[in-house]
Amino acid sequence: MAKSTKKKRQTARDPLIARAKKTLKPSKPLKGKRRGKPSRAAAVAPADPTIVHPLPPLALGPGSAVLDRLFDVVMSRRTADPAVSHSARLLSRGTAKVAQKFGEEAVECLIEAVAGNRDALIAESADVLYHLIVLWVSGGVMPDDVWTELKRREGISGIAEKAARVKTLPVAFGLETTKIP
Repeated sequence: MAKSTKKKRQTARDPLIARAKKTLKPSKPLKGKRRGKPSRAAAVAPADPTIVHPLPPLALGPGSAVLDRLFDVVMSRRTADPAVSHSARLLSRGTAKVAQKFGEEAVECLIEAVAGNRDALIAESADVLYHLIVLWVSGGVMPDDVWTELKRREGISGIAEKAARVKTLPVAFGLETTKIP
C-alpha cells in the first residue's frame, strides 16, 4: 500500500486530527498560478474529499435557517421583560423606534463599507440583520413572506423588476406620473 494512500485513510478515520494537521501545516505558495487571494471555488472545495470537517458552532444550516432561528428568538421575547431582553425593550418602544434603530445600524454598516473595514462591516451587517428581524416582528412580517418574495424575484433582471415597480408605484398612490415623487 502506498504511503500517501495509508495516510489518507488514517486521516479520514480521525477528522479532528486531520483538521489540526491541516491547520498547523504552513501554507505553500501556488505554483504557476496567480498569487494572492485563492479563488472562491478553491476556498469552498476541500482539498481531500475524504476529510470530514465539523461545522463551526453557529453554522447549523443555510443562512436563511440562522435568520429563521433568530426570528423565533425575537418572537419569543415579545412578551419578555424589557429590563432583561434587548429585543423586548426595542419592541416595547413601538415600530417607529424599531425602524429608527434599524436605520442607525444600516448607516453604521454603510460607513464601515465605505471605510473598507471588512471585520467591522461583518459585525455591523449582523447588527443590521438582527434589527431588520426586530422590525419584521414589530411590523407583523414573517420570514417566509420575505423568502417567497425573493424566490419570486429570482431569475428576474433587477433592472426589469425595478422598471415594473416604477410604473405601478405612482398608480398605487394616485399619481399621474411614472416618476417616483
